[in-house]
Amino acid sequence: MKPIVQISLDLTTIDEALETAAMALRAGVDWLEAGTPLLLAEGLHGVKKLREAFPGIPIVADLKTMDGGYLETEMMAKAGATHVVVMARAHAETIKVVVQAGRDFGVQVMGDNLGCPDMVAGAKWLEDLGCDFVIHHIGYDERRGIAAQGIRMPSPLDQLRDVVQAVRVPVQAVGGLSLEQAVQCPAFGAPLVVLGAPLTIDADSFKTADGDLESSLRLICQKVHAYGEVFR
Repeated sequence: MKPIVQISLDLTTIDEALETAAMALRAGVDWLEAGTPLLLAEGLHGVKKLREAFPGIPIVADLKTMDGGYLETEMMAKAGATHVVVMARAHAETIKVVVQAGRDFGVQVMGDNLGCPDMVAGAKWLEDLGCDFVIHHIGYDERRGIAAQGIRMPSPLDQLRDVVQAVRVPVQAVGGLSLEQAVQCPAFGAPLVVLGAPLTIDADSFKTADGDLESSLRLICQKVHAYGEVFR
Protein backbone atom coordinates (compact mmCIF):
# COMPACT_ATOMS: atom_id res chain seq x y z
CA MET A 1 0.00 0.00 0.00
CA LYS A 2 1.03 3.60 -0.46
CA PRO A 3 2.07 5.57 2.64
CA ILE A 4 -0.85 6.88 4.67
CA VAL A 5 -0.91 9.73 7.19
CA GLN A 6 -3.28 9.22 10.12
CA ILE A 7 -3.94 11.84 12.77
CA SER A 8 -4.91 10.69 16.24
CA LEU A 9 -7.45 13.06 17.74
CA ASP A 10 -6.24 12.72 21.31
CA LEU A 11 -8.64 15.40 22.50
CA THR A 12 -11.47 15.43 25.02
CA THR A 13 -14.19 17.48 23.31
CA ILE A 14 -15.90 16.75 20.03
CA ASP A 15 -15.85 20.40 18.99
CA GLU A 16 -12.07 20.57 19.27
CA ALA A 17 -11.76 17.19 17.55
CA LEU A 18 -13.91 18.33 14.61
CA GLU A 19 -11.92 21.54 14.24
CA THR A 20 -8.61 19.69 14.36
CA ALA A 21 -9.82 17.03 11.94
CA ALA A 22 -10.90 19.66 9.41
CA MET A 23 -7.50 21.33 9.66
CA ALA A 24 -5.74 17.98 9.25
CA LEU A 25 -7.71 17.05 6.15
CA ARG A 26 -6.98 20.43 4.59
CA ALA A 27 -3.30 19.71 5.18
CA GLY A 28 -3.48 16.36 3.39
CA VAL A 29 -4.09 13.77 6.12
CA ASP A 30 -5.66 10.54 4.85
CA TRP A 31 -7.18 8.91 7.95
CA LEU A 32 -8.72 10.21 11.17
CA GLU A 33 -8.40 8.44 14.50
CA ALA A 34 -10.84 8.84 17.34
CA GLY A 35 -8.13 8.64 20.01
CA THR A 36 -8.67 6.91 23.32
CA PRO A 37 -9.15 10.22 25.24
CA LEU A 38 -11.85 11.26 22.77
CA LEU A 39 -13.60 7.90 23.03
CA LEU A 40 -13.53 8.11 26.83
CA ALA A 41 -14.97 11.61 26.76
CA GLU A 42 -17.46 11.34 23.89
CA GLY A 43 -17.88 7.64 23.13
CA LEU A 44 -20.06 6.62 20.21
CA HIS A 45 -21.34 10.18 19.95
CA GLY A 46 -17.86 11.37 19.02
CA VAL A 47 -17.44 8.77 16.28
CA LYS A 48 -20.91 9.55 14.89
CA LYS A 49 -20.10 13.27 14.76
CA LEU A 50 -16.84 12.61 12.96
CA ARG A 51 -18.62 10.41 10.44
CA GLU A 52 -21.34 13.00 9.85
CA ALA A 53 -18.77 15.73 9.32
CA PHE A 54 -16.37 13.73 7.17
CA PRO A 55 -18.19 11.17 5.02
CA GLY A 56 -15.93 8.86 3.11
CA ILE A 57 -12.87 9.42 5.31
CA PRO A 58 -11.49 6.35 7.13
CA ILE A 59 -12.00 6.62 10.90
CA VAL A 60 -9.99 4.50 13.34
CA ALA A 61 -11.62 3.91 16.73
CA ASP A 62 -8.76 3.38 19.17
CA LEU A 63 -10.75 1.19 21.53
CA LYS A 64 -7.77 -0.78 22.85
CA THR A 65 -10.23 -3.64 23.27
CA MET A 66 -9.40 -6.22 25.94
CA ASP A 67 -12.75 -8.01 26.31
CA GLY A 68 -16.27 -7.93 24.91
CA GLY A 69 -14.72 -7.54 21.51
CA TYR A 70 -17.61 -8.46 19.26
CA LEU A 71 -20.04 -5.95 20.77
CA GLU A 72 -17.48 -3.14 20.91
CA THR A 73 -16.61 -3.66 17.26
CA GLU A 74 -20.26 -3.82 16.22
CA MET A 75 -21.07 -0.61 18.09
CA MET A 76 -18.18 1.32 16.59
CA ALA A 77 -18.89 0.02 13.09
CA LYS A 78 -22.51 1.15 13.33
CA ALA A 79 -21.34 4.55 14.61
CA GLY A 80 -19.23 4.99 11.47
CA ALA A 81 -15.77 3.68 12.29
CA THR A 82 -13.91 1.88 9.52
CA HIS A 83 -11.13 0.46 11.74
CA VAL A 84 -10.99 -0.73 15.35
CA VAL A 85 -8.07 -1.56 17.64
CA VAL A 86 -7.67 -4.72 19.72
CA MET A 87 -4.80 -5.46 22.08
CA ALA A 88 -2.41 -8.38 21.68
CA ARG A 89 -2.50 -8.89 25.46
CA ALA A 90 -6.21 -9.70 25.23
CA HIS A 91 -7.27 -13.34 25.20
CA ALA A 92 -7.01 -15.02 21.82
CA GLU A 93 -10.79 -15.46 21.79
CA THR A 94 -11.27 -11.71 22.11
CA ILE A 95 -9.04 -11.06 19.12
CA LYS A 96 -10.86 -13.74 17.15
CA VAL A 97 -14.31 -12.27 17.84
CA VAL A 98 -13.12 -8.76 16.96
CA VAL A 99 -11.86 -10.13 13.64
CA GLN A 100 -15.17 -11.91 13.09
CA ALA A 101 -17.13 -8.77 13.91
CA GLY A 102 -14.91 -6.85 11.52
CA ARG A 103 -15.92 -9.21 8.76
CA ASP A 104 -19.58 -9.12 9.75
CA PHE A 105 -19.81 -5.33 9.89
CA GLY A 106 -17.28 -4.29 7.28
CA VAL A 107 -14.51 -2.82 9.42
CA GLN A 108 -10.82 -3.66 9.48
CA VAL A 109 -8.94 -4.70 12.59
CA MET A 110 -5.71 -3.19 13.85
CA GLY A 111 -3.88 -5.34 16.41
CA ASP A 112 -1.76 -3.46 18.97
CA ASN A 113 1.29 -5.20 20.49
CA LEU A 114 1.71 -2.76 23.41
CA GLY A 115 3.05 -4.53 26.49
CA CYS A 116 4.00 -7.79 24.79
CA PRO A 117 7.10 -9.42 26.33
CA ASP A 118 8.22 -10.22 22.79
CA MET A 119 7.01 -7.45 20.52
CA VAL A 120 7.87 -9.25 17.29
CA ALA A 121 6.15 -12.46 18.36
CA GLY A 122 3.15 -10.41 19.50
CA ALA A 123 2.88 -8.80 16.08
CA LYS A 124 3.07 -12.17 14.35
CA TRP A 125 0.43 -13.60 16.68
CA LEU A 126 -1.95 -10.75 15.85
CA GLU A 127 -1.49 -11.44 12.16
CA ASP A 128 -2.03 -15.16 12.66
CA LEU A 129 -5.32 -14.44 14.43
CA GLY A 130 -6.57 -12.44 11.45
CA CYS A 131 -5.75 -8.78 12.14
CA ASP A 132 -5.53 -6.63 9.01
CA PHE A 133 -2.86 -4.30 10.43
CA VAL A 134 -0.29 -4.36 13.21
CA ILE A 135 0.35 -1.39 15.51
CA HIS A 136 3.85 -1.61 16.97
CA HIS A 137 3.37 0.41 20.14
CA ILE A 138 5.58 1.56 23.01
CA GLY A 139 3.24 3.00 25.65
CA TYR A 140 3.36 6.44 27.23
CA ASP A 141 3.63 5.17 30.81
CA GLU A 142 6.28 2.63 29.85
CA ARG A 143 8.40 5.28 28.16
CA ARG A 144 8.08 7.72 31.05
CA GLY A 145 8.70 5.12 33.72
CA ILE A 146 11.88 3.85 32.09
CA ALA A 147 13.16 7.37 31.44
CA ALA A 148 12.57 8.28 35.10
CA GLN A 149 15.00 5.53 36.05
CA GLY A 150 17.72 7.21 34.04
CA ILE A 151 17.55 4.57 31.31
CA ARG A 152 17.24 5.39 27.64
CA MET A 153 13.57 5.74 26.72
CA PRO A 154 12.53 2.94 24.33
CA SER A 155 11.29 3.79 20.85
CA PRO A 156 9.12 1.80 18.43
CA LEU A 157 11.88 2.38 15.86
CA ASP A 158 14.14 0.06 17.87
CA GLN A 159 12.37 -3.07 16.61
CA LEU A 160 10.33 -1.67 13.74
CA ARG A 161 12.32 -3.38 10.99
CA ASP A 162 12.06 -6.72 12.82
CA VAL A 163 8.29 -6.36 13.19
CA VAL A 164 7.87 -5.39 9.53
CA GLN A 165 9.92 -8.39 8.42
CA ALA A 166 7.94 -10.78 10.66
CA VAL A 167 4.49 -10.00 9.22
CA ARG A 168 2.84 -9.60 5.83
CA VAL A 169 0.22 -7.05 6.89
CA PRO A 170 0.90 -3.28 6.99
CA VAL A 171 2.57 -1.96 10.16
CA GLN A 172 2.17 1.30 12.05
CA ALA A 173 4.67 2.54 14.66
CA VAL A 174 3.34 4.44 17.69
CA GLY A 175 4.86 5.83 20.84
CA GLY A 176 6.98 8.88 21.52
CA LEU A 177 8.11 9.51 17.96
CA SER A 178 9.08 13.03 17.05
CA LEU A 179 7.55 14.41 13.89
CA GLU A 180 10.85 13.82 12.12
CA GLN A 181 10.95 10.19 13.24
CA ALA A 182 7.34 9.59 12.24
CA VAL A 183 8.10 10.76 8.71
CA GLN A 184 10.87 8.13 8.52
CA CYS A 185 8.52 5.19 9.18
CA PRO A 186 7.88 4.37 5.49
CA ALA A 187 11.64 3.99 5.04
CA PHE A 188 11.44 1.19 7.63
CA GLY A 189 8.69 -0.49 5.60
CA ALA A 190 5.86 0.79 7.82
CA PRO A 191 3.45 2.72 5.57
CA LEU A 192 0.95 3.89 8.19
CA VAL A 193 2.30 7.08 9.74
CA VAL A 194 0.35 8.20 12.80
CA LEU A 195 0.63 11.64 14.38
CA GLY A 196 -0.87 12.75 17.67
CA ALA A 197 -3.04 15.83 17.77
CA PRO A 198 -2.15 18.26 19.11
CA LEU A 199 1.04 17.59 17.15
CA THR A 200 3.80 16.90 19.61
CA ILE A 201 7.45 17.74 19.68
CA ASP A 202 7.47 17.93 23.48
CA ALA A 203 5.09 15.34 24.89
CA ASP A 204 4.27 17.62 27.83
CA SER A 205 3.76 20.94 26.03
CA PHE A 206 1.86 19.56 23.01
CA LYS A 207 3.19 22.21 20.64
CA THR A 208 5.10 22.30 17.40
CA ALA A 209 8.25 24.38 17.24
CA ASP A 210 6.52 27.41 15.70
CA GLY A 211 2.94 26.76 16.78
CA ASP A 212 1.67 26.57 13.18
CA LEU A 213 -0.01 23.17 13.26
CA GLU A 214 -1.52 23.22 9.79
CA SER A 215 1.70 24.21 8.02
CA SER A 216 3.67 21.64 9.97
CA LEU A 217 1.16 18.94 9.16
CA ARG A 218 1.05 19.87 5.47
CA LEU A 219 4.83 19.53 5.25
CA ILE A 220 4.71 16.15 6.99
CA CYS A 221 2.02 14.87 4.61
CA GLN A 222 4.03 16.01 1.61
CA LYS A 223 7.12 14.21 2.86
CA VAL A 224 5.29 10.98 3.65
CA HIS A 225 3.32 10.93 0.39
CA ALA A 226 6.50 11.67 -1.56
CA TYR A 227 7.74 8.15 -0.84
CA GLY A 228 5.31 7.13 -3.53
CA GLU A 229 6.15 3.46 -3.15
CA VAL A 230 3.73 0.65 -2.52
CA PHE A 231 4.36 -1.27 0.70
CA ARG A 232 2.71 -4.54 1.62
